[in-house]
Amino acid sequence: MINLWAYLGISFILFICGIMVMIARKNIIALLLGVELILNAAALNFAAYTKFSNGNLDGHIMSLFIIIIAAAESAVGLGIVIRFFQLRESIHIDDASTLQN
Repeated sequence: MINLWAYLGISFILFICGIMVMIARKNIIALLLGVELILNAAALNFAAYTKFSNGNLDGHIMSLFIIIIAAAESAVGLGIVIRFFQLRESIHIDDASTLQN
């Protein structure tokens, strides 16, 4: 049987990987993937605490909301990245500062 600490450990590893991707990469798509990893870590925490604490569906519902928000964030973010690539032919964060007028 898997205990709560195993879920929290996996969630912590996902969170740290997301932070490291966001710090290390200058690519907009990599930053979006880092945000997705962080949101998945939060959803795993909600589901694990619900499973081991009281057994109601509150954490699972919150996890579902997080997944829905992450999907919407990915769609909007990818649309912005595609338009940015059409304008600048680059997807690096440093090139985004040239969009200010």
